[in-house]
Amino acid sequence: MFAASLSLGLALLPFVSAAIIDIQVGAAGKLTYSPEAIGAQVGDQVVFHFLSKNHTVTQSSFADPCGKKDGGINSGFQPVPANTTGNFPTFTIEVKDTEPIWIYCAQGVRTANSHCGSGMVFAINCGPDGAPNSFTNFKNSALAVGASLSAAASAPSTTAAYGDYTIAPAPTPVPVTQVITLGSSSTWTTTYSSYPNSPAPTPVSAEGAVHRVVVGGPGNLKFDPPFISALPRDTVVFEFRQKNHTVTQSSFDDPCRKLNKDGLTGFDSGFMAVADGATEFPTWNYTVTDTAPVWAYCRQQTPASHCGAGMVFAINSDESSGRNFAAYQNVAKALNGTAVAATAPSATAAGSGASSVRMGGISISLVFAAVIGLL
Repeated sequence: MFAASLSLGLALLPFVSAAIIDIQVGAAGKLTYSPEAIGAQVGDQVVFHFLSKNHTVTQSSFADPCGKKDGGINSGFQPVPANTTGNFPTFTIEVKDTEPIWIYCAQGVRTANSHCGSGMVFAINCGPDGAPNSFTNFKNSALAVGASLSAAASAPSTTAAYGDYTIAPAPTPVPVTQVITLGSSSTWTTTYSSYPNSPAPTPVSAEGAVHRVVVGGPGNLKFDPPFISALPRDTVVFEFRQKNHTVTQSSFDDPCRKLNKDGLTGFDSGFMAVADGATEFPTWNYTVTDTAPVWAYCRQQTPASHCGAGMVFAINSDESSGRNFAAYQNVAKALNGTAVAATAPSATAAGSGASSVRMGGISISLVFAAVIGLL
């Protein structure tokens, strides 16, 4: 048990000086510090090695295990890109006295996905098992916080933008400003949204990766693939196949309308008409700038809502949560675009040479030449 090892460690303190104690953070993708608790003496260096995902070393208190202590120790978020095999980030604490130091991971703090609430806590010089300030009691308090947050989140907390369709509550992202280093010479400061299971903000290269997504095609009302994981600076190339589709940004709770909320206006490729016999296909590019999820759909309404048929797309959806791609698609199908059919711009199928824009009760036909194979 920890009590025995801690007691032994504390007993040896007078005979050890200026030790370096290594702690693994998130080893093997787990929500743990390893070891979870240590004894240390004044002058010792505690070195935290961040091995996966995106964690912090943040000081709290025994009374509030998942709450940041004012003026306390804080490493900030330390994202580790997937498949990293070396040069892991580190953070060092110098022990100033023998008073207990309580630590937690601030990822997802105060949400049902809280790493601290899952037991990701650590202590220096805590009491032995059986003492009021033991590590076991500290961790149990953190787990109790997590249980309370999970219970609150388990009840239906929100509905879709219209209708009575219940959806999972949105996660609470943490805005993080961080210096990103890529290779040996490229360094810049970025601000991104960190939350449980979000990807790291470090791109694979200065130019980013390229993701190809096929839109539509003969008999296909879908994006292929329907969702992807992408890093900042990555480019998503949407290749439009037969018929007439768009890629338009929306939101999880209102999947079939263009995003226009809190001062944010969503992107829109515009309609891309492609004839049935086409052999060259137009493309439209989107550059990823954040780690937060991006939700999109096709806003074609002729002869029926493509979004309502499930033609939606996602970037960086949390597939382990209630707001995964399948849940987003289910919201689109459940709402079926019915509340937006009367006001959303619509277009006829490719090859007709015309689209229709509805303004109030007046329908205006716009004749255009279908432009194919521009790119």
